[in-house]
Parts: sequence; C-alpha cells; structure tokens
Amino acid sequence: MRKFSVTALGLIASLAAGGATAAGASSELRQWQTATGKPPSKAEFAALVAACEDRAKHSDNAESIDNCLAGFGLRRAQ
Repeated sequence: MRKFSVTALGLIASLAAGGATAAGASSELRQWQTATGKPPSKAEFAALVAACEDRAKHSDNAESIDNCLAGFGLRRAQ
C-alpha cells in the first residue's frame, strides 16, 4: 500500500508540474463516480488516469481509457 501511495503521489506531482492534461475528454473527473455513487477525489482520479495511461504505454492491448477506469471500479455518472 505504501508503494502505491508513493507512486500515486509521484504521478500526481509530475502531472501537476508538467501542466499535463488527462487523456481525452472522457477522463474528466466530474463525469465519473465510484461504486458508492460519490465522485473520486482529484488525487484518486489523477492516479487512476495515470495508471491507465501507463498501462496503455506498456501494453499491446489498446484498451480505451473508459474501459480502464471501469476496471478500477469507476463508472460514468448518470
């Protein structure tokens, strides 16, 4: 868990420092919610988007960011 936290914080810091934007319009925070119906925090969402982007870079399977976020337990807000 600690390794994940350190990695997530590093990814968030690099996104903020670089002024990078999330990959595509589908990755906007307000469009997503957790299984409990609440929106994820900015830090949680940034870490999940970064994980999906990293997965896409290191995989031959071109999974959409929507599918990747759904795999981490997020779903589109209704």
